[in-house]
Amino acid sequence: MIILYNPLSTTPGKQPLPLSLMSLAAVLEGRHAWTLVDGNLTRDPAARIIELAKALPHPGKSLLAASVMPGPQLTQAVSVCQRVRAAVPGLPILWGGYFPTQHSETILKANYVDYVVRSQGEMALLELISAIQKGGGLHLIGNLSWKDGAHVVHNPLRAPTSPDQLPDLPYQSVNMADYIHPNYLGQRTAAHSSSFGCPFACNFCAVVAMSNRRWLAQSPERMERATRHLAEAYHVDGLQMHDMDFFVSEPRTAEYCERIADLNLGWWALGRVDTLMHYTDATWGKMQHSGLKMIFSGAESGSDETLEKMNKGGQASTRLTLELAKRMRAYNIVPEFSFVLGSPPDPLDDMRRTFEFIRQLKHINPATEIIMYVYTPVPLDGFLYEEARQLGFKFPETLEEWASDQWRQLSMRKGDKIPWMEGEVRQHVRNFERVLNAYYPTVTDLRLSRLHRAALKTFSAWRYGLRFYSVPYELRALQRLIHYQRPETTGF
Repeated sequence: MIILYNPLSTTPGKQPLPLSLMSLAAVLEGRHAWTLVDGNLTRDPAARIIELAKALPHPGKSLLAASVMPGPQLTQAVSVCQRVRAAVPGLPILWGGYFPTQHSETILKANYVDYVVRSQGEMALLELISAIQKGGGLHLIGNLSWKDGAHVVHNPLRAPTSPDQLPDLPYQSVNMADYIHPNYLGQRTAAHSSSFGCPFACNFCAVVAMSNRRWLAQSPERMERATRHLAEAYHVDGLQMHDMDFFVSEPRTAEYCERIADLNLGWWALGRVDTLMHYTDATWGKMQHSGLKMIFSGAESGSDETLEKMNKGGQASTRLTLELAKRMRAYNIVPEFSFVLGSPPDPLDDMRRTFEFIRQLKHINPATEIIMYVYTPVPLDGFLYEEARQLGFKFPETLEEWASDQWRQLSMRKGDKIPWMEGEVRQHVRNFERVLNAYYPTVTDLRLSRLHRAALKTFSAWRYGLRFYSVPYELRALQRLIHYQRPETTGF
């Protein structure tokens, strides 16, 4: 029995299908028995994993495989794996995902993690299980990091496998009702991923190390088959495409849109501003007709100079972002732009420029969703990371420190302990966000009536008009009364 563990990542009722673990389950299907323990659904995942492991005749021939991202997932994964190791010391424990890919050395210092898979995990998982159960050289398993006595060994990375060569997700083996929710896209929204990787190398992006600028995608035929299956078997009418970059290929997008146009399905995906601006009007028409309701893009900054420092590549610019917001308004597709505020070396200037740019976007397209983060370094060579190091930033050296509340907040780009973001900058960001979200309530919050929206706009209009964002106490009180939703990544 292979135990797949998805640590806690979201609030109850919003849990998405754990796509990375379901992809692992797909290659296990028919080869090895497996079960999923989802920390979003199981109140005490450690107790459940221990129960399953103790029931195994030979726990040492099994495996606990966890997909871990920084933030809440990492915090729970540390405590759960500590408890599992204490209760079932013979059960091997594997971590994978973009955090383990970047920090495998730190992870393997812990005595409760035995292996790390860097980058794509499907083939490495099968080979590791074979080595555990039948014996064999760990050094032959591509993407694997492991302990050889007191030393950590990092095997070379293997060529990634195309998603078209991997089996379909075993939806029938989980309770899909747990992973279908009502939101802006539809009354029954599910999650899917149709590609692996991204061809760009933004130096603030934590997923770059996962794919090394490779992008491998499912064919439109495969995408249609998966989408129709979800619609027909589970009555799904909304779909969130959790690709790292869905829109890389315009012909693929156009054909997929043609194939699903009859499903009356609302959908969301992520793409780059410059890529989308190269799309033809004909393709935009197909996207609109297919039910595309929202696109998430990393606008990142209101400064072209900062975009260049971020190594955005392509033709990324503030001008293109404004043009995309205008273009999407014409097609009634909601733009969802994220911004990384407070980049070194001058976070106050970066913040002010970006605030003014966001105001321009909202003027062009009031429906634009704005997601704001504070800059958090990632361990990549580049200008921003080097600037951060010189200003006193350093990563934790143990998993326990990573799992602390301070680093959990920082990993979610909301932390208070970034050396150049203390006090003034951080509070300015929060205040601006509160005023902006009252003056322009998110379109995805279906609970807000016209009266509520009018009240929010009325109470915040003077602040927004005068650019007076400080101490918005009355808006804090109003939010407690109306409970208006803060836009979040993917809008839900």
